[in-house]
Amino acid sequence: MSTPSLPLVTEVDDSRGTAAAQQASPADFTVPELLRIGTPMTKVSGKKRKTVVCRLDADQGQIIWESKKHRIIPIENIKELRTASDARYYRELFQVPKEWESRWLTVIYTLEGHWKIWHVIAPSIDAFQMWDTTLRKLYAVRQALMCGLGNIDLREAVWEKQYWKAADEQADQRLYFEDVEKLCRRLNINPSREDLNRRFKQADVQKRGYLDFSDFQRFVKLLKARPEVERLYRKLCSLDNGAFSYQTFEHFMRAHQKSNAKAAELKQIFLRYAGSPPGDDAARDAQRPTQLPTDLVLNERADGVHDIPSGMTGPATPPADTLTSANLSLESFTAFLLSTDNSAFSDQEGKIHHDMTHPLSEYYVSSSHNTYLVGHQLVGDSTIEGYIRALLHSCRSVELDIFDGDKEPVIYHGKTLTTKVLLREACEAIAKYAFAVSPYPIIISAEVHCSVPQQEMMASIMHEVFGESLVSAPVDGRPKIEVLPSPEDLKGRVLLKAKNLYVSESEGMRPNAVSVDTESSSTSTESTTDGEMLSEWKHELSDIKHELKYEVKHELSEIKEEFSKSRSVLRRRSPSKSVSNAAEKVKVRMSMSLVALLVYTVGVKCRGINKKEHYAPEHMFSLSENTANKMFKRNGMLDLIKHNRTHLVRVYPKGTRVTSTNYEPHRYWSAGAQLVALNWQTCDLGYVINHAMFQRNGRCGYVLKPLALRAPDKSLLSKRTRHYLDITVISAQQLPRPKDANGREIIDKSVLDPCVEVSVHFPDWGLCSVAPTSAPASALQVSYRTSAVKNNGFNPVWEESLSLPFEVVGDMRELVFVRFAVREDGDVEREALAVHCVSLACLREGFRHLPLYDAQVSQYIFSTLFVQINVRDA
Repeated sequence: MSTPSLPLVTEVDDSRGTAAAQQASPADFTVPELLRIGTPMTKVSGKKRKTVVCRLDADQGQIIWESKKHRIIPIENIKELRTASDARYYRELFQVPKEWESRWLTVIYTLEGHWKIWHVIAPSIDAFQMWDTTLRKLYAVRQALMCGLGNIDLREAVWEKQYWKAADEQADQRLYFEDVEKLCRRLNINPSREDLNRRFKQADVQKRGYLDFSDFQRFVKLLKARPEVERLYRKLCSLDNGAFSYQTFEHFMRAHQKSNAKAAELKQIFLRYAGSPPGDDAARDAQRPTQLPTDLVLNERADGVHDIPSGMTGPATPPADTLTSANLSLESFTAFLLSTDNSAFSDQEGKIHHDMTHPLSEYYVSSSHNTYLVGHQLVGDSTIEGYIRALLHSCRSVELDIFDGDKEPVIYHGKTLTTKVLLREACEAIAKYAFAVSPYPIIISAEVHCSVPQQEMMASIMHEVFGESLVSAPVDGRPKIEVLPSPEDLKGRVLLKAKNLYVSESEGMRPNAVSVDTESSSTSTESTTDGEMLSEWKHELSDIKHELKYEVKHELSEIKEEFSKSRSVLRRRSPSKSVSNAAEKVKVRMSMSLVALLVYTVGVKCRGINKKEHYAPEHMFSLSENTANKMFKRNGMLDLIKHNRTHLVRVYPKGTRVTSTNYEPHRYWSAGAQLVALNWQTCDLGYVINHAMFQRNGRCGYVLKPLALRAPDKSLLSKRTRHYLDITVISAQQLPRPKDANGREIIDKSVLDPCVEVSVHFPDWGLCSVAPTSAPASALQVSYRTSAVKNNGFNPVWEESLSLPFEVVGDMRELVFVRFAVREDGDVEREALAVHCVSLACLREGFRHLPLYDAQVSQYIFSTLFVQINVRDA
């Protein structure tokens, strides 16, 4: 018996699969044989070229190639596909002849927390087109499943095909009891042999001693039973004589889900999932969505356009049911709980809904620090990949550190051993990807260390690459700016932010001013004392040693070498030398061509914030986290909040974060700072919180600041409220297994004993509130952890309640973040198995399924956490 096809929808108007879909026979598509059995491809790297045989396994969702080892690329781990001219940068870098460009394929992906790049050249144009077309369509299917909840039928079908093929090792379309036992270990579940045998016999309806695919589907349904959902369903049904009527649904939505939807909308949602009364199976079956043949998504439409599936979720709308006769079955109720109609994230629609016509200073802007680096701050590689990755994730402010090159300006981290990349190449990458995911302006934060001739060249390159998108204005006769323009005004534009030396030097420094010597140089020691700086360096070097403990053996020597280089660089940058070098600095002249590019983002020194100081609306200064923290300690947060209502401020990490760690950005957002720059190559807590913030407002990279930070009324900041976040951690579904360095699941490890840690992260409100407080300044995080469920990572049930206290100032719930982390019991050192982080302002109350993410904040296709959420006043 052959594996049936995946149900797929090609043209739908929403994720519930209510639109008509095209149909096709399963024979209409198969993965081309050349891709299934293997294609000889030329694998290219900076060191060598070699022939490898590459295969595409659609069911397992993997690219497979044989080298010294069996290698795989999970399709859901792919971040970007580049072909032909789009991958020209690497073809030229590796000095590959131009005639091979039309057959070039580059795959950007992640594996075990590391970004990887795979380059191959197909043997012919036909083979290349076959690979390109098929891979993009399979990639589209996986991406459709990695955008939150929903797509239930598609998700289930993909899961069944993937695990059926993995379990059917003999490829004989039969699973014996031993195969099922092995499958359960892979699924992270360890039932007793007696219980497993009982389920096996229930699924083996023909009593043949093995399961075919239909039997396997039955077995999976038994395995995926949700007793915790059934208990909730029965409890709700008891309110209406055992039936889940519309009245029961409305009560559930109002009382438990805290829904404020209009009655008409609730009725529409109910009828979308409801079926006929119990016993009317024929009518109910007629309401189910059509199970379309499998790989329709992999067939082109008649017009040649590739369909990207939106998927399906839940039963289709019944044609004639009325509210009085319709009921929700347990299956339909479960489908609703897993659907986008019940999403925990209130911005789930993915639409830009904030008013984008306010001045730039009234928005948080997704920002990157030292964007060109993809690793270590002292010895890492400078590459265009950092810009591409950031821009594809809605970053709206990137950084350039520009120095004189042999012929043209180059970018690298000054006073370090980082490699160099041409300014022109970085600008070309920015221009290509700037507006791929967001139409709103890009702010290039540039630290310019060039001579005047190369500054002229820099301005010329930017004009040439960005064209009409680049904001510029003549220096003489420039009209005075009264207020900054809005993101809407600057759609599709590129702004340059750099220090204008003519402005900075002419204004001079005042006594007791806060001095920021460079705009964002992480090699600067600012005003940190020698003792503080040496202490910070020792702490960072200790972190490096600690990280070495968990690196794989084949990388140890390379990391030790980097560690040695780091120490030598740090010795060169000792405090005494930094001070003497600062005294010997020569003032750099500035090209007027470059000054003409500084229009709405003119970099100046921070001269302090008080009534004596005046900054024009376009004047913008940068603060390191150390300088910002000192301003907070000097009771300067309220002054900074006032300044940030009308002016832009950029905050960047301190120079001793040599391993590219991040601070927690909401501390600086609470002071109204707009561009809080992070090291995007490090997916730590700070990055995860930043990611959660900019998931909002359609992921456009601009989020309107809370009213308390925009309005001149100080009384808003004096409002302090205390609350409790009540979380019941109910269950998890299909938690991921750990994987090895090659991306394969580690099967021989024991089954997981998972627990869940819930934490609330909020700013130090005590520093920004004018109201007195007794709360300690360090109260930035509250966390609790459940007990562990033994031997079950497939469908563990906790049903444990936690209560987490937190404070809010000025109703700024946008700056409170909730993080759910699923961990292996007793393993406190390792990263969490799966996480979900969200701004409290976007977290809906009630019974919700949270999609779970890996360490790189990529969604797991099949993993969810079922919780009940409630927020109450203290």
